[in-house]
Amino acid sequence: MDRWPMDLAAYVERTRSGPCFVCAFLAGNPDYSHETVFEDADHVAFLDRWPTVPGKVLVAPKAHVEHAVRDLGKEAYSRLMLFVREIALAVEAVCEPERTYLYSLGSQQGNAHLHWHVAPLPAGVPYSKQQFHALMTENGVLSPSPDQAAETAARLREALIARGIATEG
Repeated sequence: MDRWPMDLAAYVERTRSGPCFVCAFLAGNPDYSHETVFEDADHVAFLDRWPTVPGKVLVAPKAHVEHAVRDLGKEAYSRLMLFVREIALAVEAVCEPERTYLYSLGSQQGNAHLHWHVAPLPAGVPYSKQQFHALMTENGVLSPSPDQAAETAARLREALIARGIATEG
């Protein structure tokens, strides 16, 4: 899949002046739609709209939480991290990466809703193009078609079913 330049100025404007992207997505705002991979009562996993690696998933609590450490009690934090782990294991089963990066970004100034990135580094990526280079939108983003995104999400759901995390239907 080819990389495309990202309009970083528009992205920054959207994140700083628009609604919370996770809350807008969960409310069904079509301007903030994402392909859902899986959700439970408290969390949601969905494909990144601007992935830098194939199969990149975002995981967030459904409640508007902004700080992983301060806003979550021990039990809520543990449940979230176990959810992230299950999604990451599904991503690994589907994408067979060399390494799976897990990280949380955002700030009070933009993208404040706590979310984790699950980014599978494809095997064979040269070392100079790994780590931060592979994750930075400044180096371009992938643009999967809606059909490709739906296929990826379906394969991830199948992996979750195989792990006993999700059920069919």
